[in-house]
Amino acid sequence: MIKYIFTSLLLLSSLGIATAATPEVLLDEVMTSSVVDQAEYIKRYKEVAMREMERTGVPASIKLAQGLLESDSGKSRLARSANNHFGIKCGSQWNGDTYFKEDDDYNEQGRLVKSCFRQYRNAEASFVAHSEFLRDPAKSFRYGFLFRLDPVDYKAWAEGLRRSGYATNPDYPKLLISLIERYNLNQYDQSSVVVETPEVVLEPIAELQRGILRTNDVSYFVNDAPISVQDIARQVDVSVSRLLDYNEGLLQQNQNVDSGDRVYLQKKRNAYRGYEKYHVVEEGENLYDIAQRYALKLEKLAKRNRLRENSDPATGERIKLRGSKVKELVRLEGERDPNAPTNNVPTGDDGRILIDDPTDTNTQPTVPRPGTNVPTTTTPRPTTPPTTNPSPIPPVVLPPAVTNPPGQPTTTPTNTTEQFHSVSAGETLYAISRRYGLTVDALKQLNRLTGNTISIGQRLRVR
Repeated sequence: MIKYIFTSLLLLSSLGIATAATPEVLLDEVMTSSVVDQAEYIKRYKEVAMREMERTGVPASIKLAQGLLESDSGKSRLARSANNHFGIKCGSQWNGDTYFKEDDDYNEQGRLVKSCFRQYRNAEASFVAHSEFLRDPAKSFRYGFLFRLDPVDYKAWAEGLRRSGYATNPDYPKLLISLIERYNLNQYDQSSVVVETPEVVLEPIAELQRGILRTNDVSYFVNDAPISVQDIARQVDVSVSRLLDYNEGLLQQNQNVDSGDRVYLQKKRNAYRGYEKYHVVEEGENLYDIAQRYALKLEKLAKRNRLRENSDPATGERIKLRGSKVKELVRLEGERDPNAPTNNVPTGDDGRILIDDPTDTNTQPTVPRPGTNVPTTTTPRPTTPPTTNPSPIPPVVLPPAVTNPPGQPTTTPTNTTEQFHSVSAGETLYAISRRYGLTVDALKQLNRLTGNTISIGQRLRVR
């Protein structure tokens, strides 16, 4: 028993979990299996919780506490059989695998019937799905206000979940807060800095999402290091031939996929099912990049926008993600923007630039355009006979260069280069501020924002 207690204490310390309780209370707690199970659960899933906070703004402490509570530290039948750690039901939009068990659904006769729950390939996918469930635009009327709360205020988030109707238990906020404070889970919300505890130093989280994720109702795989198509097939249990069929950029089984690149595990869609209808092209993006981002077949995306599959649309152009073909052609990179302002300079028939001379009503002095032969006479006006020996145009005299007086230091202009960020789908002020090393308040002040609401395509100043 002493060995068991000592092992449990080491496990808690290795997680950086506070153990401020009295020794008597602590002994009573570690002698139950639930505390050890909870500590193991935190150790296993804290990184994905921090990555999801970075990506979506859902506090890591809240996600871990909900996972502990909803899945019984990963031991519930739903978590073990369906990798569903948050009790998310199928809903009308779910097209993936399902798992049925009795919960709280009744038929017309008042009898308890089995409910449909979403089944995930792994637990990490469940953590990602939990974030997407909360920030689903169709549910913004219920959960949208949560993302206007301070992401490190776990108490406000716990109460907000109850108020939104996520859980019917009136004590739900107390249960979450109790777990967060018992295990010091709020330390994982401070992911922008290295957090020190008496026993452990947490490393900054990685920005890259790994594992099996989902977009546009299509599953895809991302790895944090280069990996071959054959190795991906082994990991995700999908044949190489299917991976080559689903992904236009994959040609052979020994081909290496770069870290962060998406490999789709299902057929991509013909059209985007999300709320965005257009995508604004970012610098360096080509049509293939956009097709990968939205899980769209490259051939269908190209036809919808009347482009070739290898096209490079110009930065700032809009690419249509669903619906009929576009009416106006999409401008390609390097093509002149027809809406750009032009400098119309009047020229004569011989190509010389015309300059009006208010003192001469008979002739029109001209200046030759660079690269043209200079005529020896001026161009006469149509209704006036040409004059002889017209006055030559006086040479242009440039003012002398301005120099600093002796003894005065040379001033260097201040670098006032500004930098902007174009908001993409799913981004939050919190994630953007972290990306550029700013606080949320500093980012809002730079852009004179009074709230936390931003929109897709909005340009935010970050420097």
